[in-house]
Amino acid sequence: MSCVNTNTTLRPARLADAKKIFALIHLHKDELVPKPMGDVVANLDRFVVAETGGELAGCATYSVLPEIGVHTHVTVEIQSVAVRAPYRKLGIGQALVESVLARVAAFGATEALVLTFAPGFFERLGFRETPKSRVMHKLYSGCIHCTKHADPFTCPEIAMVKSLA
Repeated sequence: MSCVNTNTTLRPARLADAKKIFALIHLHKDELVPKPMGDVVANLDRFVVAETGGELAGCATYSVLPEIGVHTHVTVEIQSVAVRAPYRKLGIGQALVESVLARVAAFGATEALVLTFAPGFFERLGFRETPKSRVMHKLYSGCIHCTKHADPFTCPEIAMVKSLA
C-alpha cells in the first residue's frame, strides 16, 4: 500500500525488519517505552512499517489489552509509533496510525488507547484526552512494569482514546 508520496510504502513487518524496528524504537527512547528484541519478534505480526527507498522510515504496532468480564468492549493500545527525523512532517506517522486502526477495527476492537508525549498529533487523528484512572487495565498490565517512572500517575505521558465503534 502506498502512502504519503510515491516513494513511501506501508506494509506488514517482516522478520528481516525486526532489528531495524528495535533500533528505531530505541532511537526514540525519550518518547517511547523501549521494547526488548524478543518482544519485537514475538509481536512482529502486529507491526506496520513505512519503507522509503529501501529504508525503514517508520513503524507502529498495537497490543490488545486484557479485559475482565464480558469481552464486548475491547481496547487496543497503539504503541511504538516512530518516524525517522528525515521523514517527519510527510504524513507517514498519520498513515501508520491509520493503518493500525484499520487492522484493529477489522477484528472488532471498540476503542484505541495511546499514552503519548505528542497529544497534538493524536488529537488531529481523532483521539481525545482521558483521565489515566479510566484506563486502569492498561496501567496495571503495562505501566506497572515501566522502568522510566515510579508511578503511572506521575508519568508525564497523556492518556488518549478514540472510539472505533
